[in-house]
Amino acid sequence: MATLPEITALLGEPRFNWSDPAPWNELEQELGIEFPADFREIVDAYGSIEVNRQLYLKYPVGHLLHSLGENIRGDPELWREEDMAEFLPSPVGANPGELMPVASATTGEAVFLRIPDNLSSPWRVVVQEFDSPAWTLYEMTFSEWLLAYLKGRDVTLCSRNCAPDGPFFEFLP
Repeated sequence: MATLPEITALLGEPRFNWSDPAPWNELEQELGIEFPADFREIVDAYGSIEVNRQLYLKYPVGHLLHSLGENIRGDPELWREEDMAEFLPSPVGANPGELMPVASATTGEAVFLRIPDNLSSPWRVVVQEFDSPAWTLYEMTFSEWLLAYLKGRDVTLCSRNCAPDGPFFEFLP
């Protein structure tokens, strides 16, 4: 699993550094899931940010326009519509094997965490290209996927075009 120091080395020093678990606990209790530790650690460190003017990561609570909790509550309805559901490998929801929307991109992709089928299985990343029926399952943790993205590897989103001088982030307004 990739580590926060590896991500920080590429993305820059985090400035949010949230340590109160209450927002996560409330969202997880509402959804009936526990987010993977690496995802929580990254979002706790950076907060609601835009990476490379392309990828949006959002904190569980906060501003109406950039709250992970609000996105999760609203996004499943979009993805359950008949013409959208066929574009994903499994339903959007909080049950084992389902997909939880956790990030989006200005280039039209949606990033999901696939909820493990059982407690001993790892969380995986699914990226759906909004303008086509294509999706890709990445057999990696969220931190591994984000690190690959920051290194300019093709993980459906590609940072080389958006960050030719190297990865960077900005807080969402």
